[in-house]
Amino acid sequence: MPLLHQIIHELETFAPIPYQEHYDNSGLLTGNPSMEITGAILTLDCIEATIDEAIAKNCNLIIAHHPIIFSGLKRLTGKTYIERTIIKAIQNNIAIYACHTNLDNVRAGVNKKIADKIGLVNTSILSPKTSLLKKIVTFVPSSHAEQVRHQLCEAGAGNIGNYDHCSFTIDGTGTFRGNENTNPYIGEKGKLSYEKEQRLELIYEAIHEHQILNALKQTHPYEEIAYDIYNLDNNFQNVGSGMIGELENPMPEIAFLTHLKAIFNLKMIKHTPFLNKTIKKVALCGGSGSFLLKQAINSKSDIYISSDFKYHEYFDAEKHLLIADIGHYESEQFTPEIFYEIISKKFPTFATYLTEIKTNPVNYF
Repeated sequence: MPLLHQIIHELETFAPIPYQEHYDNSGLLTGNPSMEITGAILTLDCIEATIDEAIAKNCNLIIAHHPIIFSGLKRLTGKTYIERTIIKAIQNNIAIYACHTNLDNVRAGVNKKIADKIGLVNTSILSPKTSLLKKIVTFVPSSHAEQVRHQLCEAGAGNIGNYDHCSFTIDGTGTFRGNENTNPYIGEKGKLSYEKEQRLELIYEAIHEHQILNALKQTHPYEEIAYDIYNLDNNFQNVGSGMIGELENPMPEIAFLTHLKAIFNLKMIKHTPFLNKTIKKVALCGGSGSFLLKQAINSKSDIYISSDFKYHEYFDAEKHLLIADIGHYESEQFTPEIFYEIISKKFPTFATYLTEIKTNPVNYF
């Protein structure tokens, strides 16, 4: 049986916790990371019925998209469904792990799953995040440049889109003079040295900085390593909100909405007035996505699929595109499949169950 921290490692490698929004509460909510896991329930929401399902199936882990604890709890008296759920989980030694906006924000996460279900191609993030990338520049003797470059890349540097081991090199000459307390790798203490060096430049995700600097220090031959780190404002196309893509075969508006109803098992779709044009380019965001409407319009998409639009926000479409509000639960209902794919790849014989509980609190009459 895997340990809880091993499962968490796989989830957070796929959707790193630092990529969650500032208001969120993703991560381990109850449970000991060292506990053995007998089985896992995969769900959109963790409620009391989900705990009962876990007990019935001898599972001591629930992996949910939405955190049952979203803000601080001041007491546990069982007064609310949140408190009752947490109490029952703790009493039955059931761990609860939430993977929320960090899973929304990674390129292969919630929105990619929705895009795949719809059948979109040429997908990319609708609103990429900035300030997540850095550049490291270091100066290495030519004899060790390839070794240092390779180890930096292995530690996570040099990844750009679908390419890895990306770097830039400039040949030059470095100068240095060590005092009596030095033991220089090249040259002699007290004497000015001139050394053929290479300037290496590599981009990396800021979350990998610790292991990248460790790799540099372990591989670089100098006692004192010269390096610079730059913060970058570039858009990071691997992390951000929403997604855009295209239909291989464009469809009329009514036909496309009918297509959505079949895929997401919808009883209804709230939408803005039809524009009598063909749907080719599609923007989408799982869950509450009205905050991305301007970006969807600017992307020149024909339709924006999301949920939880307020009344006056429908006016904001201003005939630029069609808004299709398919419901919060409905838009994210396939998210547990992502958990299954992550876990089964690493632990193929581990018992995982897609929940049989419909946790949608919204009903239609």
